[in-house]
Amino acid sequence: MKTGGSGAMFNTGAAARGGSPHKFGDQRYASSSSLIDGVEGGPSKPCEAPVQATLVLKDGQRLEGTSFGAKVNRPGEVVFNTGMVGYPEALTDPSYRGQILVLTFPLVGNYGVPSMDTKDRWDLPLYFESDDVQIAGLVVSNYSADPSHWASQQSLGNWLAKAGVPAIFGVDTRALTKGLRERGSILGRLEVEGAPPSPPQEVGFVDPNLRNLVAEVSTKSIRTYNQGGDKPTIVAIDCGMKHNIVRYFVETHDVTLIVVPFDYDLEKNPANLKWDGLFCSNGPGDPSQCRETIKSLQWAISRDVPIFGICLGNQLLALAAGAKTYKMKYGNRGMNQPCVDLRTTRCYITSQNHGYAVDDQSLPEGWKALFVNANDRSNEGIIHVSKPFFSVQFHPEAAGGPFDTAFLFEAFVRHVRGAAPQLTLLDPAIYRNDRASLKRVLLVGSGGLSIGQAGEFDYSGSQAIKALKEEGIEVVLINPNIATVQTSREDASSVDVERHKSEPIADHVYLLPVTADNVRHILDKEKNIDGIIVSMGGQTALNVGIELWRNEDLQRRNIRVLGTKIDAIVATEDREIFSTKLREINETLALSYPATTVEGALEAAHKIGYPVLVRAAFTLGGLGSGFAENDAELRDLAVRALEGGSSTTKQILIDQDLRGWKEVEYEVVRDVRDNCITVCNMENFDPLGVHTGDSIVVAPSQTLSNREYFKLRSTALKVIRHIGIVGECNIQYALDPKTERYCIIEVNARLSRSSALASKATGYPLAYVAAKLSLGQDLVSIRNSVTGTTTACFEPSLDYCVVKMPRWDMRKFQRVDTRLGSGMKSVGEVMAIGRSFEEALQKAVRMVRPGSRGLEGFELQQALIGDERETPGDDLAKRLRVPTDQRLFAVQAAFERGVPLETVHDLTRIDRWFLSKMRRIARLRAAMEGMSDVGNLDLRALRKVKQAGFSDDQVAHYTNCLPDRARRHRLSLNLRPVVKQIDTLGAEFPACTNYLYMTYHGDQSDVEPEDRGVMVLGCGAYCIGSSVEFDWSAVSCVRQCRASGYRAVVVNYNPETVSTDYDVSDRLYFEELSLERVLDIYEQEQAWGLVVSVGGQIPQNLAKPLHDRGARVLGTSPDDIDRAEDRHKFSSLLDDLGVDQPPWRELQSVKDAQAFAAEVQYPVLVRPSFVLSGAAMKVATSDSELAAFLGDAADVSPDHPVVVSKFIRNAKEIEFDAVCRDGTIMNYAISEHVENAGVHSGDATLVLPAQKLYVQTQKQVKRAAAKIAEALNISGPVNIQFMARDNDVKVIECNLRASRSFPFISKTMNCNFISLATRVMLGQNARPFQITTMDIDYVCVKAAMFSFSRLRGADPITGVEMASTGEVACMGADVYEAYLYALEGSCVKIPTKKQADEGKTVFLSMHSPGNFAEEAAKLASLGFTLVGSPGTAKALRLRGVPIEDIPSSTASDWAPAAIELLKSGDVVFCINVPSSDKLNQMADDPSAETNGYRLRTGAIAFGVGLCTNEKCAALLLESL
Repeated sequence: MKTGGSGAMFNTGAAARGGSPHKFGDQRYASSSSLIDGVEGGPSKPCEAPVQATLVLKDGQRLEGTSFGAKVNRPGEVVFNTGMVGYPEALTDPSYRGQILVLTFPLVGNYGVPSMDTKDRWDLPLYFESDDVQIAGLVVSNYSADPSHWASQQSLGNWLAKAGVPAIFGVDTRALTKGLRERGSILGRLEVEGAPPSPPQEVGFVDPNLRNLVAEVSTKSIRTYNQGGDKPTIVAIDCGMKHNIVRYFVETHDVTLIVVPFDYDLEKNPANLKWDGLFCSNGPGDPSQCRETIKSLQWAISRDVPIFGICLGNQLLALAAGAKTYKMKYGNRGMNQPCVDLRTTRCYITSQNHGYAVDDQSLPEGWKALFVNANDRSNEGIIHVSKPFFSVQFHPEAAGGPFDTAFLFEAFVRHVRGAAPQLTLLDPAIYRNDRASLKRVLLVGSGGLSIGQAGEFDYSGSQAIKALKEEGIEVVLINPNIATVQTSREDASSVDVERHKSEPIADHVYLLPVTADNVRHILDKEKNIDGIIVSMGGQTALNVGIELWRNEDLQRRNIRVLGTKIDAIVATEDREIFSTKLREINETLALSYPATTVEGALEAAHKIGYPVLVRAAFTLGGLGSGFAENDAELRDLAVRALEGGSSTTKQILIDQDLRGWKEVEYEVVRDVRDNCITVCNMENFDPLGVHTGDSIVVAPSQTLSNREYFKLRSTALKVIRHIGIVGECNIQYALDPKTERYCIIEVNARLSRSSALASKATGYPLAYVAAKLSLGQDLVSIRNSVTGTTTACFEPSLDYCVVKMPRWDMRKFQRVDTRLGSGMKSVGEVMAIGRSFEEALQKAVRMVRPGSRGLEGFELQQALIGDERETPGDDLAKRLRVPTDQRLFAVQAAFERGVPLETVHDLTRIDRWFLSKMRRIARLRAAMEGMSDVGNLDLRALRKVKQAGFSDDQVAHYTNCLPDRARRHRLSLNLRPVVKQIDTLGAEFPACTNYLYMTYHGDQSDVEPEDRGVMVLGCGAYCIGSSVEFDWSAVSCVRQCRASGYRAVVVNYNPETVSTDYDVSDRLYFEELSLERVLDIYEQEQAWGLVVSVGGQIPQNLAKPLHDRGARVLGTSPDDIDRAEDRHKFSSLLDDLGVDQPPWRELQSVKDAQAFAAEVQYPVLVRPSFVLSGAAMKVATSDSELAAFLGDAADVSPDHPVVVSKFIRNAKEIEFDAVCRDGTIMNYAISEHVENAGVHSGDATLVLPAQKLYVQTQKQVKRAAAKIAEALNISGPVNIQFMARDNDVKVIECNLRASRSFPFISKTMNCNFISLATRVMLGQNARPFQITTMDIDYVCVKAAMFSFSRLRGADPITGVEMASTGEVACMGADVYEAYLYALEGSCVKIPTKKQADEGKTVFLSMHSPGNFAEEAAKLASLGFTLVGSPGTAKALRLRGVPIEDIPSSTASDWAPAAIELLKSGDVVFCINVPSSDKLNQMADDPSAETNGYRLRTGAIAFGVGLCTNEKCAALLLESL
């Protein structure tokens, strides 16, 4: 296939099918057959004609679905298996003989079936456990007919058809599993439409356990493996022995293995065999059927030859010894059964498949239980007290499953070889419990949210506080992020003191920057702190912990680092040590060399060969990293990383480039007893080369085989044990997509973004468990909080698919490079749950792009084509090849245009399995677009569409009707989503969980509605403008609802939040915040009311549509919300009230807007409605800018008006936050901005109590707010922004919801405004707080946290559209102390006295330097050397300020010389204040790079402190 350069021709689907060739992306699928229920897949046909199949149960149930196996009817015993991989191994396991197997994991067939002809050296099929498919039938939820794997030779359906085994998909396997769990195993029949009549022995319901199944699967002759040489000989009784058992004996332990039939008489020994040990294998059915085997074992017990049994062999050995067995209710079948070794109390994760068990109470004298199941307490093994006889119920050989207990083969072979018995002793660590001696612990937080370190650490820190408080430990917290839940304090004004005592609140909270100096200060001030946790605060906390340890600050104070020790942390952070550690255990690391100089980096790159990956050590989220193709690019990256501010150690790593390989990660947990588990594995949608924080991530992995999954898992356990991690960590791999080769990328020895995702994806509270483990507790003793009955020492089984999708906000920044690479750029993420990949993927798209219909590429592609000289095909190919924040939609556009899957794969290297699912979405869309009316979609077709994740909006759009009509049509067919639980164990155990999601893949809901439910809509993805402050508001609301006697039902989809912790609310729906889904939940829950005012703009925008459809919205009326959100209506209201505002007009056309601007004179402000964080809000200073910005605003809010108003310069901005009841203000707070109006309130520096507001100004603000509150009849929270100049107050905007300043005012005043607002919205008798700002003897300053260092090319200036990613707030005795703390907390590098004494340089460049002369003189008087741009230096010298010109610069192009100065390291701070009239000039000329722009971006690149606002610079100098 040719994929040449410009103008290249590509074969499309039509050409591939033998039609005429088209240009790239010039043909669309439009087959209505995509809407039928047949098996889908392949390039030649979208869908086969469906063949109906039915699973008939003996109790009368009939479960219908679609056949994908052999066209035969078959009876059997219906059982389930909770494994997530390993179907080729399971289906050929003889232990499943005669059983109809239900796989609880809903996505089956993904990696196809390898060849049965591929044999190992023993002539056994390499990938299978016997020579035949052993099951009677297969039942799954979803089947993938388009497998993707290098070893795949055929689809699962084709394989089963050839083997004569029926299979069915489309069944609600979760409901079926729950039924089997409750009733026990049941007989059933698989009946396939058009199948021939069954033979007499298979008519009706036939119990396979009445047959001697072992006789059916056992070998018929004696076979010897690995004969010859001086080896011990083991006789294996084959009751259905798996091939991997043979491999363990002959490959791993090099013994001669003689396999005999199950009925071979050992006593008579007709073949005259000689043996040194006896093995009894696994097998199917009732052990009592194997009388001959039991008889032989009874004879063998009378001798002293070692005996070992597995699975059925355990039961047979017990029967031979004189014990009893019994049939279990439904057996243990899966790969995650925790079994405790009763000799050591160690717990192992095991693979099991059995329906019978040993009654260990019946064991005769001399026999003891060896293992016990940690969940159901059933027997898992027996041992003789004096003779070398033992057996286990599980499968140490795995296949599929984990290899954790393979050491039992070694123990048996040691017996066989006559070695002396080894002592098995308890680990002394079990008597170590740090809890006993711990009284007070310091928890180190992460600080403000930034790209790479976001809200996940609020979640992990809150979980840690909860775990510590449960143990009676006093918690001291340092974290300057005032918006977080973890920095909440006990509310002195709370109406429910007991409630607050039960909440996980730290005993002492220090709102201080997270630095080693501040931690030392706290340790000295807070006496008797005996432990510190540094693993819950991201890289910030980790780096502080390392510094404290290296300086021996902790050792001198006798303070223990809880959890993983610092030496182990350093071993994972220092690449050289890490590489050495891995070599010690023969593990593979991608080629990597550390370097501390540019020359060293070049030398390393030449050793490896280009291209290479450059990474800074000891950083988070790939900061300071990138790919280099040559010396020049490497030199540039190395200089930035070594001389910039990204690395704390000035070490960089030069890594082998493995782009195109798969990226896979595992979350691993280990306790002090060396119990070790993997909680979740995840696979990146994008191939290696895109930072995992910027990649779509799928959990569990979808395209890994059993061999790959468990090989990587075993490596993870080996690495984590060797390093010595205690608690939780993350290991990342690169996996070759064409072989089983892998490399370890890195280990994060702390809680991470992936940890939060894994916790929410599985329901396993990683941070909570890690905190408990840090106290010396063990995994076995901690309970699984979801089931309430099982142990935390287990590996979750998922019966759903999770898709994490990043949220980017790069459109907010001019000139930013949107290409994705090794450095993270996303500001947040969403997590979607479904029972198919398509369902979860489309949910995720709607979550990350609120207002979108779903995954669509076709219309988007039309808008993306830029260069008119390029054809659409060329442009699309380019967008597929280069990873950007828009590539997902380019891929979808390609499929919608008919581009072949192989072409898309070649360009993107995205796995074909993921691409095939996206192609299916495109085909379904095309099929719907071919319909004339939505009514033509019958129940079966519409269910199929909804199961693929299509929203009602999409269905309506593709069938040319309104969304409400599509919804009515769906409901008329009685098609509604069902509610499913996240229960960690694939429905194997009853769950008390309230953790829920909705899906169309099912017939039954797991839960029923309950009374007095209040739905609280959360904040959605963190993004610029909506961050952790809205999660704090939601959690505060939920806690108050529960305290007031209401059931709180949370709807949110952000895995980084505390509100999505399932024990915060009564019910948690991890679901979309779309109108369709919120209505679904509202109707399902029969909710009492909805709260839309605590989650930011996303739920606020739903208020009116929900209200119009009959939902009860609590608090302020949605009609009044609409009056405040609609710019035109609100501006008209202010005019009616006589409340002053800047002159405004609703635009009718660009010409009218320009005429208005001429009337009021530029600058003017363009303001769209119903948006957050000033999206598309711009200050226009010319006609051309105004025309451009009006276009942007229409894009953001096309259905709502855009208002243009006069922008007033040099005005002070004021925040008014309040809680109102029935239009009357109950409590309020007035904060002032340091910056003048023109800087978005989210980026501004806030001061509370206000320090520089006239009393008269505050009175005017209060009067205006009172008028607005009364007019809008506000009941709940409200935020109003004002501007004031010369005591003239004007309203800017009004938000009838919680704002980002609510946690700031609540914590500063120690009164929870959201709790009060919630009581108002619930209609309770709420009393106002008694607040007097005069009594507050401190000042709190909130500063914004920016992530410009992540966004290469972005201009680090602030304006009316928000740019910050987080915030911090610190308190001080006065505004100056608080401001310096806040700046330090927001990672601004403040010039220090030491630097002044050394005469370090401060660089100045300002549009009005004369206004700054007094402050500049102060700076010089402190001892700093001042250097300025030519104009600034000249103006300041005229006013007597000692300032130097930039060396070797020209007046017109001084930036290169300034950047050289920054690079030298002598400049410690840069003050650059551009003209407000010039901020947008690059919009006119995108290629223009002004001197100021280059200076600002240079300061960011080289880690120099930067201030771009004159008011902030003045306050900083006053503070210094």
